[in-house]
Amino acid sequence: MPLAKNIKKHREKQGMSQDKLSKLAGVTLYAISKIESGATLDPRVLTVKKIAGALGCSVDELLK
Repeated sequence: MPLAKNIKKHREKQGMSQDKLSKLAGVTLYAISKIESGATLDPRVLTVKKIAGALGCSVDELLK
């Protein structure tokens, strides 16, 4: 579950709420919440790319 932890870590480091991240990434708040909680174990590549872009990091950083 490193993806979930890393998204949350990057988001909190920037003082960003899940709602703000969802708006910046262009994905639903529900999707962000499910990914961060680990309920969605295999999100779409496009979704992860959008989240990484909104967080200003690479997909690789989120997957480490």
